[in-house]
Amino acid sequence: MGLGGISPFQLLIVLAIVLVLFGGKRLRSLGGDLGGAIKGFRSAMKEGEKDDLAREAERLADASESTRASDSAVKRERQDG
Repeated sequence: MGLGGISPFQLLIVLAIVLVLFGGKRLRSLGGDLGGAIKGFRSAMKEGEKDDLAREAERLADASESTRASDSAVKRERQDG
């Protein structure tokens, strides 16, 4: 038994049929195109993660600034009062 009930012999038959239909040269270029698409997708995902991290860092910086501002306002009120 192979993958999900497909035997290795059946996989070889399917591979032979695909090779006959598309040809070796076209399969090679198709594989290269698929590899390039996967590489582009991965780089876009990494770029998106970097953007998300940058936005989160900016949000945290803004939150800490507002906390510092409110803390200093409370200190001023205590000194005045």
